[in-house]
Amino acid sequence: MNQITSVNKVKQSIATPLLSLLLMGSIAISPTVSAETPLTILKQYEALSKQTASANRGQVLFTSNHGRDWSCSSCHGNPPTQTGKHASTGKNITPLAPSFNPERFTDTSKVEKWLRRNCNDVFGRECTNSEKADILSWLIKL
Repeated sequence: MNQITSVNKVKQSIATPLLSLLLMGSIAISPTVSAETPLTILKQYEALSKQTASANRGQVLFTSNHGRDWSCSSCHGNPPTQTGKHASTGKNITPLAPSFNPERFTDTSKVEKWLRRNCNDVFGRECTNSEKADILSWLIKL
């Protein structure tokens, strides 16, 4: 057996089990760039709510008060395409609409964190997946 044949057999003996593990999902490969976009996150919320999002409902949810002191637009503006200002702290808030701030809605864990906080402030509870989808649908259209 020559060296080339020997090297190829070693490569195959390593590659075949590694490929099998990858195909079975036993090895997770995390990309360096996030594949999440506002649209993919919207589709996740639509799937969880089992209904198509409505930008019109999203606008109403965003701009209306829901029994609390603030609406979403109290801090983010109406429309939320410019820098907003937190109603109690005065801290600047970067634009919420993805077309005016490409970093918005690109990380599901961050989206969930901020929606949990902000929905509690505005609604006094967590938003439903349907409400999240509706609001995001409207923000994407801006």
